[in-house]
Amino acid sequence: MSTHTPLPVAPAGDTRAYARRLALRHPRELTAVLVLYALAAGCGLVGPRLLGDLVEDTRGGGGAITRTALLICAFVIVQALLTHAATYAAARLGEKVLAALRERFVGDVLALPLATVERAGAGDLVTRTIRDVEVLAGCVRRAVPATMTALVTIAVTFGALVVVGPLLAFPCLIGVPVLWVAARWFFGRSREAFLRQSASYARITEGLTETVEGARTVEALGLAGPRAERTDRDIAGSYAAERHTIGLLTVFLPVIDTAYLLPVAATLVLGGLFALHGMVSLGAVTAATLYVQQLLSPVDTVLYCLGDLQAGAASLARLRGVHRTPGPGADASATAAPRHRGLALRGVRYAYRDGRDVLRGIDLEIQPGERLAVVGPSGAGKSTLGRLLAGIHAPRSGSVTVGGVPLTALSPDRLRGQVALVTQETYVFSGTLRENLLIVGPEAADAELERVLDAVGARDWALELGLDARV
Repeated sequence: MSTHTPLPVAPAGDTRAYARRLALRHPRELTAVLVLYALAAGCGLVGPRLLGDLVEDTRGGGGAITRTALLICAFVIVQALLTHAATYAAARLGEKVLAALRERFVGDVLALPLATVERAGAGDLVTRTIRDVEVLAGCVRRAVPATMTALVTIAVTFGALVVVGPLLAFPCLIGVPVLWVAARWFFGRSREAFLRQSASYARITEGLTETVEGARTVEALGLAGPRAERTDRDIAGSYAAERHTIGLLTVFLPVIDTAYLLPVAATLVLGGLFALHGMVSLGAVTAATLYVQQLLSPVDTVLYCLGDLQAGAASLARLRGVHRTPGPGADASATAAPRHRGLALRGVRYAYRDGRDVLRGIDLEIQPGERLAVVGPSGAGKSTLGRLLAGIHAPRSGSVTVGGVPLTALSPDRLRGQVALVTQETYVFSGTLRENLLIVGPEAADAELERVLDAVGARDWALELGLDARV
């Protein structure tokens, strides 16, 4: 069983508020998008109204038909141009919002305490960084603009329906109760379902990452069978989670399909009765029926995008959850400055699992200039002690201080100015040797790079390889 602790997931209210803040950072662009969509929807209303007038006016003859056809064609062209402009503007706005969200997420990830990353495991963070960002990007690029278009079209079309004849608007509402009940049922279950689905992908990624990174250990200890069983269990869990979300949609969508077809039949039947009793004109019934028919496409779009929107909301909640993870130095003493550089441990105890201490009652003091070697067999706690001294982990009890100030009270920048941990595991970024060396000091000259390489005993082979060699 995995001992990893997943990163938190932001509550629904926080996620909605954050999405709202992201969109409202660009009020002019958002207003322009809504206006363009509204104008495009308005142009789409002209055709049904003209056809209704044509049915009502029996004196128009061939000229009226020709004129009506030309006007409808003109408004269709204008609607297409406005829709294109609105879609382009929505895409630009979506990319701005997505870029801001990605930048914030990268900053949140880099600010995570290393202890938090280790407890969460690679699978959770990798899934959020890759899959959740991809899901959210697809939602912003496709589902959000399509939903905005559909909602504006629905609002404008229903307004036109009321203008044509208030009586004819009532049949259109016959499907609202069914829509309301079905939506309450779906949204009450879908968020948790999509969160479980995303979490199942994280478990698969975590298991595969551990197996690949520890391939030699797996082979040496004959663990191929148990690791394959772990993968099968993770895949089965992901299959069950995905099947559950699809099951919700297969119940929800057919009910909705039925609900939004009811208004068309109701408008025809009740509209015909109203016309027979002289309460509305035949032209108004014609226009109203066409308007109701015209509502089906945007309503269908909203329904089609519901799954993508819920998946995007779940991914945003997982990305936002990284921001809500508390970082080191969050208390009031984070600005404290060490008086000297001495490291001290007093009565330190540490446990990876409750009730199972791996370090017990450690007392240690290292003065500036001193060197201390800690030796022992694998699993004795050497790496754990190093992580405590570097401020990666906080002791379960006791204290770890530098210059008399607890490491956990230091901000990340101040902590790294006092303590550095150099492990046997190194990471080389794709690029040249020079680029890797310049990460810490971008302005360093070649002579300074050579002095650094000489200090760690790497000058000869590095210069033979060449600073501009790709590594």
